[in-house]
Amino acid sequence: MSASPPSIARQQPARAARRSLRETRLDRGWLYRQSRMLHAYLSAFAFITLMFFSVTGLLLNHAEWFEGTKDAGRDSRITLSAETLAAARKSSEPGRVLAAAVAEQVALRGGYKSAEVLDDEAQIRLDGVSGRSDLVIDLKTGTAEISVKRASVVSLIGDLHRGKNSGAAWAWLIDISAVLVLALSLFGYLLFFSMKFRLGTSLKLTAASLLAMLAVFWLCVP
Repeated sequence: MSASPPSIARQQPARAARRSLRETRLDRGWLYRQSRMLHAYLSAFAFITLMFFSVTGLLLNHAEWFEGTKDAGRDSRITLSAETLAAARKSSEPGRVLAAAVAEQVALRGGYKSAEVLDDEAQIRLDGVSGRSDLVIDLKTGTAEISVKRASVVSLIGDLHRGKNSGAAWAWLIDISAVLVLALSLFGYLLFFSMKFRLGTSLKLTAASLLAMLAVFWLCVP
């Protein structure tokens, strides 16, 4: 077999390099196309939740806008039956039994949080996004003193924004929203490198953004 001419031998490495560069560009183009598609699909839901948490965060940062709104409360007193008191004593969770009995007669706000029984008195707390209820029940006479407070605008926004007292479904919504917004941001950041910037310019802009955030954090933290 005759040896390849010197000119052909020199061309082979160059062809291989061009083919490798072309394949790299194709792979990168596929990655950018997939990122653009996923970014578009995720944005349909992620932008809604992002706007919600942005607005609620802004409102929490300016609670003074709602200084005129306060928790609306009402107090009442009822008497529980001897049967209810007996059932509570037999129960492993007397607070839940008593709270359920009170809720049959009075409109309460919030979900059951805690109960403490001291001597012949039960103190029960209900808390939720819509408001809170405090119950003080005399276990001898069955007299229940009830204080119900409706949530103010600020506390309502705060609970929804932080996921406090909002239930398992809302907590799942916050987790899913966080994952979607994170994925949306990552794909968007990847597309940032597909722009007609050089890699060095993209990295410099990223570093500048991080330094600006760290500077603000450093100035704000005592």
